[in-house]
Amino acid sequence: MVFDLKITGGTVVDGTGADRFLGDIGIAGGTIVEVRRRGPGDPPLEGAAAETLDATGTIVAPGFVDIHTHYDGQVSWDDLLEPSSGHGVTTVVMGNCGVGFAPVRPGREEWLIELMEGVEDIPGAALSEGISWGWESYADYLDVIGGRKLAIDVGSQIAHGTVRAYAMGERGARNEPATPDDIAAMSRIVREAAEAGALGFSSSRTLAHRAIDGEPVPGTFAAEDELFALGRALADGGGAVFELAPQGAAGEDIVAPGKELEWMRRLGAEIDCALSFALIQVDADPNLWREQLEISAAAHEAGSRLYPQVAARPFGMLLGFPGHHAFTHRPTYRRLAAECDREELAARLAEPAVRAAILAEDDLPPDPDVLFDGMFAFAQHAVDRLYPLGDPPDYEPTPDRTVTAIAAERGVDPLTAMYDLMLENGAGAMLLLPLYNYADGNHDAIREMLTHPAGVLGLSDGGAHCSMICDASYPTFLLTHWARDRSRGDRLPLEYVIRKQAHDTAQLFGLTDRGTIAVGKKADLNVIDLDALTLHPPRMVYDLPAGGHRLVQGASGYVATIVGGVVTRRDGVDTGARPGRLVRGAR
Repeated sequence: MVFDLKITGGTVVDGTGADRFLGDIGIAGGTIVEVRRRGPGDPPLEGAAAETLDATGTIVAPGFVDIHTHYDGQVSWDDLLEPSSGHGVTTVVMGNCGVGFAPVRPGREEWLIELMEGVEDIPGAALSEGISWGWESYADYLDVIGGRKLAIDVGSQIAHGTVRAYAMGERGARNEPATPDDIAAMSRIVREAAEAGALGFSSSRTLAHRAIDGEPVPGTFAAEDELFALGRALADGGGAVFELAPQGAAGEDIVAPGKELEWMRRLGAEIDCALSFALIQVDADPNLWREQLEISAAAHEAGSRLYPQVAARPFGMLLGFPGHHAFTHRPTYRRLAAECDREELAARLAEPAVRAAILAEDDLPPDPDVLFDGMFAFAQHAVDRLYPLGDPPDYEPTPDRTVTAIAAERGVDPLTAMYDLMLENGAGAMLLLPLYNYADGNHDAIREMLTHPAGVLGLSDGGAHCSMICDASYPTFLLTHWARDRSRGDRLPLEYVIRKQAHDTAQLFGLTDRGTIAVGKKADLNVIDLDALTLHPPRMVYDLPAGGHRLVQGASGYVATIVGGVVTRRDGVDTGARPGRLVRGAR
Protein backbone atom coordinates (compact mmCIF):
# COMPACT_ATOMS: atom_id res chain seq x y z
CA MET A 1 0.00 0.00 0.00
CA VAL A 2 1.10 3.57 -0.69
CA PHE A 3 0.51 6.01 2.15
CA ASP A 4 0.49 9.78 2.31
CA LEU A 5 1.85 9.53 5.85
CA LYS A 6 3.10 6.74 8.08
CA ILE A 7 3.55 7.08 11.84
CA THR A 8 5.76 4.29 13.13
CA GLY A 9 6.94 2.98 16.46
CA GLY A 10 4.73 5.08 18.70
CA THR A 11 2.76 4.08 21.78
CA VAL A 12 -0.79 4.32 20.52
CA VAL A 13 -3.52 5.50 22.89
CA ASP A 14 -6.48 5.12 20.57
CA GLY A 15 -9.10 7.26 22.32
CA THR A 16 -11.45 4.41 23.24
CA GLY A 17 -10.05 4.05 26.75
CA ALA A 18 -8.42 0.73 25.86
CA ASP A 19 -4.87 -0.07 26.92
CA ARG A 20 -2.06 1.55 24.98
CA PHE A 21 -0.05 -0.50 22.50
CA LEU A 22 3.04 -0.21 20.33
CA GLY A 23 1.94 0.32 16.77
CA ASP A 24 2.09 1.96 13.38
CA ILE A 25 -0.53 4.01 11.56
CA GLY A 26 -0.98 4.41 7.83
CA ILE A 27 -2.84 7.40 6.39
CA ALA A 28 -4.10 8.01 2.87
CA GLY A 29 -6.57 10.55 1.51
CA GLY A 30 -7.03 12.16 4.93
CA THR A 31 -8.21 8.88 6.46
CA ILE A 32 -6.61 6.26 8.68
CA VAL A 33 -6.30 3.21 6.41
CA GLU A 34 -4.20 0.92 8.59
CA VAL A 35 -3.49 0.48 12.30
CA ARG A 36 -0.93 -2.23 13.00
CA ARG A 37 -0.02 -3.49 16.45
CA ARG A 38 3.64 -4.38 16.76
CA GLY A 39 5.16 -7.02 18.93
CA PRO A 40 8.76 -7.03 20.16
CA GLY A 41 11.08 -7.20 17.20
CA ASP A 42 8.34 -6.72 14.57
CA PRO A 43 9.38 -4.60 11.58
CA PRO A 44 7.61 -1.30 10.84
CA LEU A 45 4.49 -1.10 8.70
CA GLU A 46 5.37 -1.93 5.10
CA GLY A 47 4.51 0.29 2.17
CA ALA A 48 5.84 3.43 0.58
CA ALA A 49 4.87 6.76 2.07
CA ALA A 50 5.30 10.37 1.04
CA GLU A 51 6.40 11.00 4.62
CA THR A 52 7.26 8.73 7.53
CA LEU A 53 7.16 10.08 11.06
CA ASP A 54 9.20 8.06 13.56
CA ALA A 55 7.20 8.22 16.79
CA THR A 56 9.50 6.05 18.89
CA GLY A 57 9.27 7.05 22.55
CA THR A 58 6.17 9.17 22.07
CA ILE A 59 2.42 8.87 22.57
CA VAL A 60 0.21 8.82 19.46
CA ALA A 61 -3.29 10.02 20.31
CA PRO A 62 -6.38 11.22 18.43
CA GLY A 63 -6.77 14.92 17.80
CA PHE A 64 -8.64 16.61 20.64
CA VAL A 65 -12.17 17.97 20.22
CA ASP A 66 -12.96 21.12 22.23
CA ILE A 67 -16.73 21.56 22.39
CA HIS A 68 -16.92 24.89 24.24
CA THR A 69 -15.20 27.77 22.44
CA HIS A 70 -16.03 31.28 21.26
CA TYR A 71 -14.10 31.64 18.01
CA ASP A 72 -17.27 32.88 16.22
CA GLY A 73 -15.61 36.16 15.25
CA GLN A 74 -11.95 35.13 15.27
CA VAL A 75 -12.61 32.39 12.72
CA SER A 76 -13.34 35.05 10.09
CA TRP A 77 -9.82 36.52 10.27
CA ASP A 78 -7.56 33.98 11.99
CA ASP A 79 -6.84 30.73 10.17
CA LEU A 80 -4.70 29.35 13.03
CA LEU A 81 -7.31 29.59 15.80
CA GLU A 82 -4.76 29.80 18.54
CA PRO A 83 -4.41 29.14 21.43
CA SER A 84 -6.46 25.96 20.86
CA SER A 85 -4.52 24.67 17.88
CA GLY A 86 -1.32 24.77 19.95
CA HIS A 87 -2.70 22.28 22.48
CA GLY A 88 -3.46 19.33 20.23
CA VAL A 89 -6.99 20.47 19.42
CA THR A 90 -8.01 19.52 15.88
CA THR A 91 -11.76 20.36 16.08
CA VAL A 92 -13.53 23.15 17.94
CA VAL A 93 -17.22 23.85 18.47
CA MET A 94 -18.16 27.53 18.80
CA GLY A 95 -21.46 29.37 19.28
CA ASN A 96 -21.77 28.56 22.99
CA CYS A 97 -23.53 30.42 25.83
CA GLY A 98 -26.26 31.92 23.63
CA VAL A 99 -23.99 34.40 21.82
CA GLY A 100 -22.75 34.49 18.24
CA PHE A 101 -22.84 36.52 15.04
CA ALA A 102 -25.63 35.00 12.97
CA PRO A 103 -28.32 35.60 12.01
CA VAL A 104 -27.88 39.37 11.92
CA ARG A 105 -30.05 42.07 10.44
CA PRO A 106 -28.10 44.72 8.47
CA GLY A 107 -27.14 47.51 10.83
CA ARG A 108 -27.22 45.35 13.96
CA GLU A 109 -23.67 44.03 13.66
CA GLU A 110 -22.28 46.39 16.29
CA TRP A 111 -24.95 45.32 18.77
CA LEU A 112 -23.87 41.69 18.42
CA ILE A 113 -20.26 42.76 18.94
CA GLU A 114 -21.19 44.58 22.14
CA LEU A 115 -23.11 41.53 23.34
CA MET A 116 -20.11 39.26 22.72
CA GLU A 117 -17.73 41.76 24.29
CA GLY A 118 -19.78 42.00 27.46
CA VAL A 119 -20.44 38.28 27.88
CA GLU A 120 -17.15 36.83 26.69
CA ASP A 121 -14.61 39.65 27.24
CA ILE A 122 -13.42 39.74 23.62
CA PRO A 123 -12.24 43.27 22.72
CA GLY A 124 -14.98 44.97 20.74
CA ALA A 125 -12.50 46.97 18.65
CA ALA A 126 -10.83 43.72 17.58
CA LEU A 127 -14.18 42.23 16.56
CA SER A 128 -15.20 45.40 14.72
CA GLU A 129 -11.98 45.54 12.74
CA GLY A 130 -11.50 41.81 12.28
CA ILE A 131 -14.90 40.41 11.31
CA SER A 132 -15.52 40.51 7.56
CA TRP A 133 -19.30 39.96 7.85
CA GLY A 134 -20.96 39.29 4.49
CA TRP A 135 -23.92 37.28 5.82
CA GLU A 136 -27.40 37.74 7.22
CA SER A 137 -28.86 34.28 7.80
CA TYR A 138 -27.16 31.57 9.79
CA ALA A 139 -26.87 29.45 6.63
CA ASP A 140 -25.05 32.36 4.97
CA TYR A 141 -22.68 32.52 7.94
CA LEU A 142 -21.86 28.83 7.58
CA ASP A 143 -21.23 29.32 3.87
CA VAL A 144 -18.77 32.14 4.59
CA ILE A 145 -16.94 30.11 7.23
CA GLY A 146 -17.12 27.08 4.96
CA GLY A 147 -15.03 28.95 2.41
CA ARG A 148 -12.19 29.46 4.88
CA LYS A 149 -9.06 27.30 4.91
CA LEU A 150 -8.06 26.75 8.51
CA ALA A 151 -5.47 24.94 10.61
CA ILE A 152 -8.20 22.94 12.38
CA ASP A 153 -11.83 21.96 11.82
CA VAL A 154 -14.62 24.20 13.11
CA GLY A 155 -18.24 23.45 13.95
CA SER A 156 -20.85 26.00 14.99
CA GLN A 157 -24.01 26.27 17.06
CA ILE A 158 -26.76 28.80 16.54
CA ALA A 159 -27.16 31.11 19.52
CA HIS A 160 -30.41 32.01 21.29
CA GLY A 161 -29.33 35.63 21.69
CA THR A 162 -28.92 36.19 17.95
CA VAL A 163 -32.12 34.30 17.12
CA ARG A 164 -34.18 36.35 19.56
CA ALA A 165 -32.73 39.67 18.42
CA TYR A 166 -33.26 38.78 14.75
CA ALA A 167 -36.84 37.56 15.15
CA MET A 168 -38.07 40.06 17.76
CA GLY A 169 -35.86 43.10 17.25
CA GLU A 170 -35.43 45.36 20.25
CA ARG A 171 -38.07 43.44 22.23
CA GLY A 172 -36.01 40.29 21.92
CA ALA A 173 -32.78 42.07 22.77
CA ARG A 174 -34.40 43.44 25.92
CA ASN A 175 -35.69 40.04 27.06
CA GLU A 176 -39.38 40.84 26.68
CA PRO A 177 -41.71 37.83 26.65
CA ALA A 178 -42.10 36.13 23.27
CA THR A 179 -45.53 35.95 21.63
CA PRO A 180 -46.71 32.83 19.76
CA ASP A 181 -45.77 34.54 16.50
CA ASP A 182 -42.32 35.36 17.87
CA ILE A 183 -41.82 31.75 18.93
CA ALA A 184 -42.90 30.51 15.51
CA ALA A 185 -40.42 32.86 13.81
CA MET A 186 -37.58 31.78 16.10
CA SER A 187 -38.44 28.13 15.56
CA ARG A 188 -38.14 28.54 11.80
CA ILE A 189 -34.70 30.09 12.20
CA VAL A 190 -33.48 27.29 14.47
CA ARG A 191 -34.88 24.53 12.26
CA GLU A 192 -33.28 26.06 9.15
CA ALA A 193 -29.99 26.42 11.01
CA ALA A 194 -30.00 22.74 11.94
CA GLU A 195 -30.82 21.85 8.34
CA ALA A 196 -27.92 24.01 7.18
CA GLY A 197 -25.47 22.20 9.46
CA ALA A 198 -25.57 23.72 12.94
CA LEU A 199 -24.11 21.28 15.46
CA GLY A 200 -26.35 22.65 18.16
CA PHE A 201 -28.39 25.45 19.70
CA SER A 202 -27.07 27.34 22.72
CA SER A 203 -28.73 29.50 25.32
CA SER A 204 -27.63 31.35 28.44
CA ARG A 205 -29.84 31.77 31.50
CA THR A 206 -27.22 32.83 34.06
CA LEU A 207 -27.30 36.44 35.24
CA ALA A 208 -23.50 36.48 35.06
CA HIS A 209 -23.74 36.80 31.26
CA ARG A 210 -24.49 40.41 30.29
CA ALA A 211 -23.90 42.76 27.36
CA ILE A 212 -21.70 45.79 27.95
CA ASP A 213 -24.84 47.85 28.65
CA GLY A 214 -25.66 45.51 31.54
CA GLU A 215 -28.60 43.79 29.84
CA PRO A 216 -28.67 39.99 30.30
CA VAL A 217 -28.20 37.86 27.20
CA PRO A 218 -31.42 37.62 25.16
CA GLY A 219 -33.14 34.42 26.24
CA THR A 220 -32.03 34.62 29.87
CA PHE A 221 -35.65 34.73 31.06
CA ALA A 222 -37.26 32.75 28.24
CA ALA A 223 -40.37 30.87 29.31
CA GLU A 224 -40.75 27.14 28.96
CA ASP A 225 -42.99 27.37 25.88
CA GLU A 226 -40.20 29.23 24.05
CA LEU A 227 -37.46 26.83 25.14
CA PHE A 228 -39.45 23.72 24.27
CA ALA A 229 -40.47 25.12 20.88
CA LEU A 230 -36.86 25.83 20.01
CA GLY A 231 -35.85 22.37 21.17
CA ARG A 232 -38.49 20.81 18.93
CA ALA A 233 -37.30 22.95 16.02
CA LEU A 234 -33.78 21.71 16.60
CA ALA A 235 -34.98 18.12 16.46
CA ASP A 236 -37.12 18.80 13.37
CA GLY A 237 -34.05 20.18 11.61
CA GLY A 238 -32.22 16.90 11.93
CA GLY A 239 -31.16 16.72 15.55
CA ALA A 240 -28.31 18.48 17.32
CA VAL A 241 -27.17 19.41 20.83
CA PHE A 242 -29.14 21.80 23.05
CA GLU A 243 -26.42 23.58 25.06
CA LEU A 244 -27.14 25.72 28.12
CA ALA A 245 -25.49 27.95 30.69
CA PRO A 246 -28.23 27.38 33.29
CA GLN A 247 -29.68 29.66 35.93
CA GLY A 248 -27.57 29.51 39.05
CA ALA A 249 -24.51 28.31 37.13
CA ALA A 250 -22.39 31.00 38.79
CA GLY A 251 -23.93 30.49 42.22
CA GLU A 252 -26.28 33.46 42.05
CA ASP A 253 -29.28 31.23 42.91
CA ILE A 254 -28.59 27.77 44.35
CA VAL A 255 -32.23 26.72 43.99
CA ALA A 256 -32.34 27.46 40.26
CA PRO A 257 -30.15 24.58 38.97
CA GLY A 258 -32.59 21.96 40.21
CA LYS A 259 -35.48 23.68 38.45
CA GLU A 260 -33.43 23.97 35.27
CA LEU A 261 -32.52 20.30 35.24
CA GLU A 262 -36.15 19.34 35.67
CA TRP A 263 -37.29 21.01 32.45
CA MET A 264 -34.14 19.97 30.61
CA ARG A 265 -34.81 16.36 31.54
CA ARG A 266 -38.36 16.59 30.17
CA LEU A 267 -37.23 18.34 27.00
CA GLY A 268 -34.51 15.76 26.38
CA ALA A 269 -36.98 12.91 26.72
CA GLU A 270 -39.39 14.57 24.28
CA ILE A 271 -37.02 15.56 21.47
CA ASP A 272 -34.46 12.75 21.83
CA CYS A 273 -31.54 15.16 21.47
CA ALA A 274 -28.56 15.53 23.76
CA LEU A 275 -28.72 18.40 26.24
CA SER A 276 -25.52 19.74 27.77
CA PHE A 277 -25.21 22.25 30.61
CA ALA A 278 -22.38 23.94 32.48
CA LEU A 279 -21.59 22.39 35.86
CA ILE A 280 -19.19 23.91 38.41
CA GLN A 281 -18.77 23.76 42.16
CA VAL A 282 -19.99 26.95 43.90
CA ASP A 283 -18.96 28.02 47.38
CA ALA A 284 -22.55 28.88 48.31
CA ASP A 285 -23.41 25.18 48.17
CA PRO A 286 -20.22 23.15 47.71
CA ASN A 287 -22.07 19.85 47.22
CA LEU A 288 -24.79 21.01 44.84
CA TRP A 289 -22.83 19.68 41.85
CA ARG A 290 -23.19 16.14 43.21
CA GLU A 291 -26.97 16.47 43.21
CA GLN A 292 -26.85 17.71 39.62
CA LEU A 293 -24.69 14.76 38.58
CA GLU A 294 -27.11 12.35 40.24
CA ILE A 295 -30.06 13.95 38.44
CA SER A 296 -28.16 13.67 35.15
CA ALA A 297 -27.39 9.99 35.74
CA ALA A 298 -31.05 9.30 36.58
CA ALA A 299 -32.12 11.18 33.44
CA HIS A 300 -29.91 8.91 31.32
CA GLU A 301 -31.47 5.84 32.90
CA ALA A 302 -34.92 7.25 32.06
CA GLY A 303 -33.97 7.89 28.43
CA SER A 304 -33.04 11.58 28.50
CA ARG A 305 -29.50 12.38 27.35
CA LEU A 306 -28.46 15.02 29.87
CA TYR A 307 -24.72 15.77 29.92
CA PRO A 308 -23.08 18.07 32.48
CA GLN A 309 -20.17 19.98 30.95
CA VAL A 310 -17.32 20.00 33.45
CA ALA A 311 -14.00 21.83 33.65
CA ALA A 312 -10.50 20.38 33.98
CA ARG A 313 -9.34 22.75 36.73
CA PRO A 314 -10.56 25.57 39.00
CA PHE A 315 -12.79 28.08 37.28
CA GLY A 316 -11.89 31.68 37.97
CA MET A 317 -9.59 34.39 36.69
CA LEU A 318 -5.98 35.47 36.47
CA LEU A 319 -4.94 38.82 37.92
CA GLY A 320 -1.75 40.74 37.18
CA PHE A 321 -0.33 44.02 35.91
CA PRO A 322 -0.75 43.00 32.23
CA GLY A 323 -4.51 42.63 32.72
CA HIS A 324 -6.90 43.22 35.63
CA HIS A 325 -5.71 43.71 39.21
CA ALA A 326 -6.44 45.42 42.51
CA PHE A 327 -4.54 48.64 41.82
CA THR A 328 -6.19 49.89 38.61
CA HIS A 329 -8.10 52.52 40.59
CA ARG A 330 -5.11 54.02 42.36
CA PRO A 331 -4.37 57.54 41.00
CA THR A 332 -0.67 56.94 40.35
CA TYR A 333 -1.29 53.70 38.52
CA ARG A 334 -4.07 55.21 36.42
CA ARG A 335 -1.85 58.16 35.47
CA LEU A 336 1.11 55.97 34.52
CA ALA A 337 -1.07 53.57 32.55
CA ALA A 338 -2.31 56.52 30.48
CA GLU A 339 1.16 58.00 29.95
CA CYS A 340 3.42 54.97 29.39
CA ASP A 341 3.71 52.23 26.84
CA ARG A 342 3.67 48.65 28.14
CA GLU A 343 7.44 48.28 28.58
CA GLU A 344 7.85 51.64 30.27
CA LEU A 345 4.89 50.98 32.57
CA ALA A 346 6.41 47.69 33.73
CA ALA A 347 9.68 49.46 34.54
CA ARG A 348 7.98 52.35 36.36
CA LEU A 349 5.90 50.00 38.52
CA ALA A 350 9.13 48.52 39.91
CA GLU A 351 10.45 51.92 41.03
CA PRO A 352 10.37 52.15 44.86
CA ALA A 353 8.73 55.59 44.85
CA VAL A 354 5.99 54.49 42.44
CA ARG A 355 5.41 51.30 44.40
CA ALA A 356 5.12 53.23 47.66
CA ALA A 357 2.73 55.79 46.16
CA ILE A 358 0.37 53.21 44.68
CA LEU A 359 0.28 51.16 47.87
CA ALA A 360 -0.48 54.27 49.98
CA GLU A 361 -3.31 55.65 47.82
CA ASP A 362 -7.06 55.24 48.05
CA ASP A 363 -9.09 54.04 45.08
CA LEU A 364 -10.66 56.41 42.60
CA PRO A 365 -14.22 55.67 41.44
CA PRO A 366 -14.49 53.16 38.57
CA ASP A 367 -14.25 54.59 35.06
CA PRO A 368 -17.68 54.07 33.43
CA ASP A 369 -16.07 54.07 29.98
CA VAL A 370 -13.83 51.09 30.76
CA LEU A 371 -15.38 47.62 30.52
CA PHE A 372 -15.18 45.68 33.81
CA ASP A 373 -13.33 48.62 35.43
CA GLY A 374 -15.28 48.39 38.67
CA MET A 375 -15.06 44.63 38.87
CA PHE A 376 -11.57 44.02 40.21
CA ALA A 377 -11.13 46.33 43.18
CA PHE A 378 -12.51 43.42 45.23
CA ALA A 379 -9.20 41.59 44.67
CA GLN A 380 -7.62 43.57 47.52
CA HIS A 381 -10.13 41.86 49.82
CA ALA A 382 -9.57 38.37 48.36
CA VAL A 383 -5.95 37.94 49.40
CA ASP A 384 -6.72 34.76 51.32
CA ARG A 385 -7.96 33.20 48.04
CA LEU A 386 -5.28 34.53 45.70
CA TYR A 387 -2.27 32.39 44.77
CA PRO A 388 0.81 33.14 42.65
CA LEU A 389 0.43 30.93 39.59
CA GLY A 390 4.15 30.39 39.16
CA ASP A 391 6.29 28.71 36.53
CA PRO A 392 5.42 25.94 35.91
CA PRO A 393 1.83 26.98 36.64
CA ASP A 394 0.32 25.45 39.79
CA TYR A 395 -3.46 25.16 39.57
CA GLU A 396 -3.77 23.10 42.78
CA PRO A 397 -1.93 25.33 45.28
CA THR A 398 -1.82 24.63 49.01
CA PRO A 399 -3.10 27.06 51.69
CA ASP A 400 0.44 28.18 52.52
CA ARG A 401 0.69 29.67 49.01
CA THR A 402 -2.05 32.29 49.43
CA VAL A 403 -1.09 35.94 49.23
CA THR A 404 -2.07 36.23 52.89
CA ALA A 405 0.27 33.40 53.90
CA ILE A 406 3.14 34.72 51.79
CA ALA A 407 2.65 38.20 53.31
CA ALA A 408 2.90 36.76 56.82
CA GLU A 409 6.01 34.82 55.83
CA ARG A 410 7.62 37.99 54.44
CA GLY A 411 6.49 40.21 57.30
CA VAL A 412 4.54 42.63 55.09
CA ASP A 413 0.88 43.46 54.61
CA PRO A 414 -1.06 41.42 52.02
CA LEU A 415 -1.40 44.24 49.48
CA THR A 416 2.37 44.78 49.50
CA ALA A 417 2.90 41.06 48.97
CA MET A 418 0.35 41.07 46.15
CA TYR A 419 2.07 43.99 44.43
CA ASP A 420 5.52 42.41 44.74
CA LEU A 421 4.30 39.03 43.46
CA MET A 422 2.83 40.71 40.38
CA LEU A 423 6.14 42.55 39.79
CA GLU A 424 7.92 39.25 39.14
CA ASN A 425 8.86 38.27 35.58
CA GLY A 426 9.11 41.88 34.52
CA ALA A 427 5.70 42.75 36.00
CA GLY A 428 4.21 39.91 33.97
CA ALA A 429 3.48 37.39 36.74
CA MET A 430 -0.13 36.31 37.24
CA LEU A 431 -2.12 35.47 40.37
CA LEU A 432 -4.75 32.73 40.35
CA LEU A 433 -8.18 33.47 41.83
CA PRO A 434 -10.18 30.20 41.79
CA LEU A 435 -13.77 31.39 42.13
CA TYR A 436 -15.34 27.99 41.47
CA ASN A 437 -14.31 24.33 41.68
CA TYR A 438 -12.01 25.05 44.62
CA ALA A 439 -14.26 25.20 47.68
CA ASP A 440 -12.28 22.35 49.27
CA GLY A 441 -8.88 23.78 48.38
CA ASN A 442 -8.00 20.86 46.11
CA HIS A 443 -9.05 19.11 42.88
CA ASP A 444 -10.94 16.17 44.40
CA ALA A 445 -14.34 17.53 43.35
CA ILE A 446 -13.06 18.15 39.82
CA ARG A 447 -11.77 14.59 39.63
CA GLU A 448 -15.16 13.25 40.70
CA MET A 449 -16.85 15.34 38.00
CA LEU A 450 -14.38 14.15 35.36
CA THR A 451 -14.94 10.50 36.26
CA HIS A 452 -18.74 10.63 36.40
CA PRO A 453 -20.34 8.67 33.55
CA ALA A 454 -22.56 11.59 32.52
CA GLY A 455 -19.84 14.26 32.68
CA VAL A 456 -18.36 15.61 29.44
CA LEU A 457 -15.25 17.78 29.33
CA GLY A 458 -15.96 21.35 28.25
CA LEU A 459 -15.94 24.98 29.40
CA SER A 460 -12.52 25.93 28.02
CA ASP A 461 -13.93 29.15 26.53
CA GLY A 462 -11.21 29.12 23.86
CA GLY A 463 -11.01 32.54 22.21
CA ALA A 464 -12.92 34.29 25.01
CA HIS A 465 -12.28 36.05 28.34
CA CYS A 466 -9.17 37.45 26.73
CA SER A 467 -7.98 39.53 29.68
CA MET A 468 -8.97 37.10 32.43
CA ILE A 469 -8.13 33.46 31.60
CA CYS A 470 -6.59 31.12 29.06
CA ASP A 471 -8.36 27.81 29.61
CA ALA A 472 -7.93 26.79 25.98
CA SER A 473 -4.90 24.98 27.43
CA TYR A 474 -7.14 22.36 29.10
CA PRO A 475 -5.90 19.50 26.83
CA THR A 476 -2.29 19.99 27.86
CA PHE A 477 -3.29 20.43 31.50
CA LEU A 478 -5.20 17.15 31.44
CA LEU A 479 -2.15 15.34 30.12
CA THR A 480 0.41 16.96 32.41
CA HIS A 481 -1.53 17.43 35.66
CA TRP A 482 -4.14 14.69 35.63
CA ALA A 483 -2.28 11.92 33.83
CA ARG A 484 1.31 12.61 34.98
CA ASP A 485 2.07 15.15 37.69
CA ARG A 486 -0.70 15.50 40.26
CA SER A 487 0.69 15.06 43.78
CA ARG A 488 -2.17 16.12 46.06
CA GLY A 489 -4.49 13.25 45.21
CA ASP A 490 -5.25 10.51 42.73
CA ARG A 491 -4.40 11.00 39.09
CA LEU A 492 -6.31 9.71 36.08
CA PRO A 493 -5.12 7.09 33.59
CA LEU A 494 -3.68 8.49 30.39
CA GLU A 495 -6.07 6.35 28.36
CA TYR A 496 -9.03 7.86 30.21
CA VAL A 497 -7.80 11.44 29.87
CA ILE A 498 -7.35 11.07 26.12
CA ARG A 499 -10.74 9.41 25.63
CA LYS A 500 -12.37 12.18 27.63
CA GLN A 501 -11.21 14.95 25.29
CA ALA A 502 -11.34 13.06 21.99
CA HIS A 503 -13.90 10.28 21.69
CA ASP A 504 -16.38 11.53 24.31
CA THR A 505 -16.49 15.15 23.17
CA ALA A 506 -16.74 14.13 19.51
CA GLN A 507 -19.56 11.69 20.22
CA LEU A 508 -21.66 14.27 22.07
CA PHE A 509 -21.87 16.39 18.91
CA GLY A 510 -22.34 13.45 16.56
CA LEU A 511 -18.82 13.76 15.12
CA THR A 512 -18.47 10.01 14.79
CA ASP A 513 -15.80 10.24 12.08
CA ARG A 514 -13.14 11.38 14.58
CA GLY A 515 -11.99 11.05 18.17
CA THR A 516 -10.45 7.57 17.92
CA ILE A 517 -7.57 5.94 16.07
CA ALA A 518 -9.16 3.26 13.91
CA VAL A 519 -9.34 2.31 10.25
CA GLY A 520 -11.82 4.54 8.45
CA LYS A 521 -11.62 7.42 10.91
CA LYS A 522 -10.50 10.92 9.97
CA ALA A 523 -6.73 11.20 10.34
CA ASP A 524 -6.68 13.80 13.12
CA LEU A 525 -3.78 12.85 15.40
CA ASN A 526 -1.24 14.07 17.93
CA VAL A 527 2.29 12.78 18.44
CA ILE A 528 3.28 13.77 21.99
CA ASP A 529 6.51 13.53 23.96
CA LEU A 530 4.69 13.04 27.24
CA ASP A 531 7.83 13.14 29.37
CA ALA A 532 8.78 16.53 27.92
CA LEU A 533 5.25 17.94 27.68
CA THR A 534 5.22 21.31 29.45
CA LEU A 535 2.47 23.84 30.03
CA HIS A 536 3.91 27.36 29.99
CA PRO A 537 2.71 30.28 32.13
CA PRO A 538 0.04 32.52 30.60
CA ARG A 539 1.24 35.77 29.07
CA MET A 540 -0.47 38.80 27.59
CA VAL A 541 -0.02 39.45 23.87
CA TYR A 542 -1.39 42.22 21.66
CA ASP A 543 -1.97 40.45 18.38
CA LEU A 544 -5.71 40.83 17.85
CA PRO A 545 -7.03 43.28 15.24
CA ALA A 546 -6.85 46.92 16.34
CA GLY A 547 -4.05 45.94 18.74
CA GLY A 548 -6.42 44.01 20.95
CA HIS A 549 -4.94 42.01 23.80
CA ARG A 550 -5.44 38.45 24.98
CA LEU A 551 -3.88 35.99 27.40
CA VAL A 552 -2.23 33.06 25.66
CA GLN A 553 -0.66 29.97 27.17
CA GLY A 554 1.76 27.90 25.16
CA ALA A 555 2.99 24.34 25.43
CA SER A 556 6.03 22.36 24.36
CA GLY A 557 6.21 18.63 23.80
CA TYR A 558 3.77 18.27 20.91
CA VAL A 559 6.00 16.61 18.31
CA ALA A 560 3.33 16.84 15.62
CA THR A 561 -0.34 17.66 15.22
CA ILE A 562 -2.07 16.22 12.17
CA VAL A 563 -5.41 17.32 10.71
CA GLY A 564 -6.95 15.29 7.91
CA GLY A 565 -3.66 13.49 7.36
CA VAL A 566 -1.68 16.74 7.00
CA VAL A 567 0.93 17.84 9.54
CA THR A 568 -0.16 21.27 10.74
CA ARG A 569 2.35 21.73 13.59
CA ARG A 570 5.84 20.33 14.12
CA ASP A 571 7.43 20.76 17.54
CA GLY A 572 4.80 23.35 18.31
CA VAL A 573 5.48 25.44 15.21
CA ASP A 574 2.82 26.08 12.57
CA THR A 575 3.71 24.43 9.25
CA GLY A 576 1.46 26.72 7.20
CA ALA A 577 -0.79 23.83 6.14
CA ARG A 578 -4.51 24.64 6.24
CA PRO A 579 -6.49 21.41 5.89
CA GLY A 580 -9.16 22.47 8.42
CA ARG A 581 -12.70 23.04 7.26
CA LEU A 582 -16.22 23.74 8.50
CA VAL A 583 -17.92 20.70 10.01
CA ARG A 584 -21.66 20.57 9.39
CA GLY A 585 -24.20 18.61 11.40
CA ALA A 586 -26.04 15.39 10.66
CA ARG A 587 -28.64 16.75 8.22
